[in-house]
Amino acid sequence: MSVAERFRMDGRVAVVTGAGQGIGRAIAVGLAEHGCDVAINARRVADLKVTAAAIEAHGRRALVVDGDIRDFSEDLAEQAVAELGRLNVWVNNVGGSDEKTVRSLVDTPDEIFRSQLELNLTSAFQGCKAAAARMDAGGSIVNISSGAGTRGSPMTGPYAAAKAGMNNLTQTLALELAPNIRVNAVAPGPIATEAFMEVLGVSDSLDNLTATIPLGRMGAPDDVAAAVVYLASDAASWVTGQLLLIAGGRTHRSYQYRPAETPRT
Repeated sequence: MSVAERFRMDGRVAVVTGAGQGIGRAIAVGLAEHGCDVAINARRVADLKVTAAAIEAHGRRALVVDGDIRDFSEDLAEQAVAELGRLNVWVNNVGGSDEKTVRSLVDTPDEIFRSQLELNLTSAFQGCKAAAARMDAGGSIVNISSGAGTRGSPMTGPYAAAKAGMNNLTQTLALELAPNIRVNAVAPGPIATEAFMEVLGVSDSLDNLTATIPLGRMGAPDDVAAAVVYLASDAASWVTGQLLLIAGGRTHRSYQYRPAETPRT
């Protein structure tokens, strides 16, 4: 098999959570481009239908499964297997924050901290369990983490703590599920999605942030999708337990963008 052929995933079935827009949509479409049928999940059906149309444009099947992923992974996995026949790739992409406010850790209410853990860490744990129980040998789980989980992250501490937990979850599961299932993570750097701009309080120029990126530009959703395709495919068949930082040259020691602080009330 040539190197190029190892990136093909014809006949395989993938699940991508948070696939309604942005990075999740790019991942789902990228997997379809390389041969996967894809079950996609998000809360907004209208967004999922746009993603489904892009998947089908590549001649692959798309299964739309809407709903909040928290405590929903088992149902999603069951539907994927029932409708698409098998399960080979699972991408835990859901994440972010339901709250569009940033604050210091000491000012974070307990319920907000718990909510961040549930959305960004517990949901990934549940997805990994649901996938592992149904996945064929040779399967791949890819968790979408964040550079924030590799260093201190002022004003976004709960999110960063959850992603740090995801990184350890990835390493532990990689050891426990080997050699049958590979588990890796991708940590995107700054990518100007709508959610990124809203949560971090950026409304116009990104010049100051772009200046911290050695490669001189913001990332795009397709940059992350390409990394996921690699890790999901046989091209990465000897890779597990890794965190791949896709950040334009920024490292875990690089300057961390600090969003505008919300005034205390």
